[in-house]
Amino acid sequence: MTLSDDVRNELAAIAPERRCDRLAELSALFHTAGSVHLRGRGAIAVHLDVVSSAVARRAFSLLRDLGVHSEIRTYQQHAFDRATRYQLHVEGDDDALVVLREAGVLDARLRPLEHPPLRVVGRACCRGAYLRGAFLGAGSLSGPGGPHLELRTTSLDGAEFLRDIAHRQGVDATGVADRGRHAVFYAKGSDPIEGLLLAAGADGTVLALEERAVLAATRAHANRLANADHANLVRTSRAAREQIDAVRRLAADGTFDSLPDRLQEAGRLRVRHPTLSLAELARRADPPATKAGMHRRLRKLCEFADEETPRRVSGLKRR
Repeated sequence: MTLSDDVRNELAAIAPERRCDRLAELSALFHTAGSVHLRGRGAIAVHLDVVSSAVARRAFSLLRDLGVHSEIRTYQQHAFDRATRYQLHVEGDDDALVVLREAGVLDARLRPLEHPPLRVVGRACCRGAYLRGAFLGAGSLSGPGGPHLELRTTSLDGAEFLRDIAHRQGVDATGVADRGRHAVFYAKGSDPIEGLLLAAGADGTVLALEERAVLAATRAHANRLANADHANLVRTSRAAREQIDAVRRLAADGTFDSLPDRLQEAGRLRVRHPTLSLAELARRADPPATKAGMHRRLRKLCEFADEETPRRVSGLKRR
C-alpha cells in the first residue's frame, strides 16, 4: 500500500463521538469528493465518490449515525489501472436534507456551498475532524524524501478555507494552487505535514514518518563515515607507498645508511609495517614517538629521496 493508503486507513478507523465532529467530517467529505444531482421537480440527490472501501464504510457509518440512509456502489475506472472506486448515493429526503444543511453542504435553498459556514468548524475538535474528512475524501501524501501533502477541492475558495483552518490549528508553511479543473491545498516539509496529520488524528503515520526520517538520517551519516574512512585509507595507502619507495631509492644508492638514526628507524618501520598508521608506527619506535614526529621523519625521508634522484640521473648522464 502507498503512504496515502496508510493514512486513509488510519483516519477511517477513527469514530468521532461528538455530533459536531461527525458533521464537520461529513462536510469535508462532501466538499472534497461529493456532487449534487438535480432529479427534477425540486428533488436532489447527493453522491460521494471515494477511492477506498475503508473511506466508503466510514462515510456510510457517519451518515447512518446522523440518521441518513445511503447506498454503497462500486465501479471501475476506465483510465490508468482500472482501479475500483466506491460511490455513496444519498437520496434527498427530508432527513438527509436537514443533515446536509446542518453540515454546511447545502444552503437553505438547497444550493451547494463552496465551503461550510464557520459554525461547522468553530471548535478545535471540529477543525481536526474537517481536516480528517478532507484527507479521506481527496487527500494524498508522498514521502519520506521530500514529503508533500495535498488535499484536493472543487474550487479555490475551498482550498483557501482549508488553509485558514490549518492556520487556526497552528500549522503554517502551507499554500493553495489553482489546477484549472480543481484546486489544491498543499503542505511541504516535515513540520507542517506532521502538524496537519496530528490535527487530523493520524498519530501512527506521524510516528512512522519520524522513524523513517531517523533511519534515513542514520543511513546517510553511516554512508558519510564509510566514505570518509575509505578516503582516509586511500590517502594512507598512497602515502605509505611513497614512503616505502623513498626508502628503497635511498637504500639503492647507499644514502640510507648515512641518514640519522631516527630517520633510519622510521624508514625500517614503514617497510616492515606498510599497512600501519602513523600513530601505530610512532608507538613502535624506540623510544616511542608522537604521531606528528613520525610524520616529520617520514616526510624528511621522502624529501631526501627526491633530492638524491636528480643527482643519480645527472651522474648516469656524465658516464
